[in-house]
Amino acid sequence: MSLDSIKQLVGPELQAVDELIRQRLASDVVLVNQVAEYIIHSGGKRIRPLVTILAGCACQQRGPRLASSAAIVEFIHTATLLHDDVVDGSELRRGRDTANAVWGNQASVLVGDYLYSRAFEMMVELDVIRVMDVMASATNKIAEGEVMQLMNAHDPDTTEARYFEVIYRKTAKLFEAGSQIAAIIAGAPTAHEQSLARYGKHLGTAFQLVDDALDYRASSAELGKNLGDDLAEGKPTLPLIHALKHGNAEQQHLIRSAIENGGVDALERITIAIESTGGLEYTARLARREADLAIGALAELPDSAHIQALRELAEFAVSRSY
Repeated sequence: MSLDSIKQLVGPELQAVDELIRQRLASDVVLVNQVAEYIIHSGGKRIRPLVTILAGCACQQRGPRLASSAAIVEFIHTATLLHDDVVDGSELRRGRDTANAVWGNQASVLVGDYLYSRAFEMMVELDVIRVMDVMASATNKIAEGEVMQLMNAHDPDTTEARYFEVIYRKTAKLFEAGSQIAAIIAGAPTAHEQSLARYGKHLGTAFQLVDDALDYRASSAELGKNLGDDLAEGKPTLPLIHALKHGNAEQQHLIRSAIENGGVDALERITIAIESTGGLEYTARLARREADLAIGALAELPDSAHIQALRELAEFAVSRSY
């Protein structure tokens, strides 16, 4: 399956999510509408709500409650993007100017807050305390992950363990929560709920690993952002951590300096160092491991077209070039 064919399997459900997102974005404040519409409809892959929908359908759940769950996940994700771009000073996302580049940092932060609060309003409407518990915990972990990433920035001594803790909190936790709340809404058995949560965790980790590799491998047109953004921000992602550990003295000095000072002046030489030390292959291998763990987590659930689509989504996660 391609990503498009996976989406086609749940086309009506995804359309219901899109309609709900548009409805619940509505605000009396014009700027809120403008910024939220811009970022929500700026061409993202919508992987997180897709995972939630597929997980729900795999548990025989459809309808408005599942659509609300997926929209909640997308609102929280979008809020994190608005805040991330301000923190990182990013000017390009998904091939378009970031919201903060268009409207300024203040508007981006405040509209991000609006999306968070709208998501929690929708959780209250669902009236399922465990959904609120899971999503409140996830939102808290995401915030902690942002702070941890800030602490790791410009620190060339960041370890793999610290890196993986950040990507679990920043990325994988929301995948995990989205698939888990779908099972909760469906009233699925505890074993199935736990299996889907594990699936989301490993899928999200695979996605982030591939994203971090693509920052040194993809084309700007494919990736939809400036190549080397992580390096410019002094972020020690896994390809850099591996190259720093296995490179020669000259490469180590180059990478340490780049992480400490930020900037992309040495991007070409650092990319060569990453390639020569096997940093991209190492990152891809760990992403493959995470995808396999995600697929393995589904073994407990009854097989269906939606379970197969979740497997294919894990394959897409590690084979994509964007």
